[in-house]
Amino acid sequence: MARTPASPARAPSAAHLGARERVAKARLDLFTFVPFRLNRLAAELSSALAVEYQERYGLDIPEWRVLATLGFRNDACSAQYISQCTRTHKSTISRAVTALLRRQLIERVANEADRREFRLQLTNKGRKVYEELFPRLLHREREILSCLSAQERKELALLLGKIEQSLDLIQTSEEADAKEAF
Repeated sequence: MARTPASPARAPSAAHLGARERVAKARLDLFTFVPFRLNRLAAELSSALAVEYQERYGLDIPEWRVLATLGFRNDACSAQYISQCTRTHKSTISRAVTALLRRQLIERVANEADRREFRLQLTNKGRKVYEELFPRLLHREREILSCLSAQERKELALLLGKIEQSLDLIQTSEEADAKEAF
C-alpha cells in the first residue's frame, strides 16, 4: 500500500487558540457549584445533628433516618418507603433496620394488603427515643439557622421548596401518602 505524504500541519487560527486557552483555563469551581455546596452543607448539618443521637442513644445516621421516618408517620411503612423517602440506599436501610430490630426500637408488622410483606413501626421503646430526640434536634436546627434572620429562614425554605419542586420531589408526608409514592 502506497503511503501518501502527510499533509503539512496547519497552524491553529488565533480564534481557535483563544477558545482552547479559555477552555483550558476554565474549570469547575466546586465551591460555587450548587450541587456540591448543597451536598457539603447537608453532610455537615447531618453530622452536627448526629452528635445528639450518637452520644445519647448510640444511633448512627441511617438508624436515625429509620426512626425519624417511622416517628412522623401515623402508620407502619416498608423499608423501601424509608429508603426512597430518605434517599438512602436500600442496603444501608436494611442494615439499620436489622440493628434497630435487634435493639427492639422497631418491630415488624404484617401488611394487611399483602401478607407476604411486612411493614415497620416503632416499638414503645423506639417511640420514647424518638419523642426524646426530636425536640433536641429541632433545638439544634434552630441554633444552626440562628445565623439567618426570620425572613431569611422563610426565604431559604421557599427556595429549597422551589428546587425540590423543579426536581419533582415530594415535599410532605401527606403528599407521599396520598400519592402512595413510596
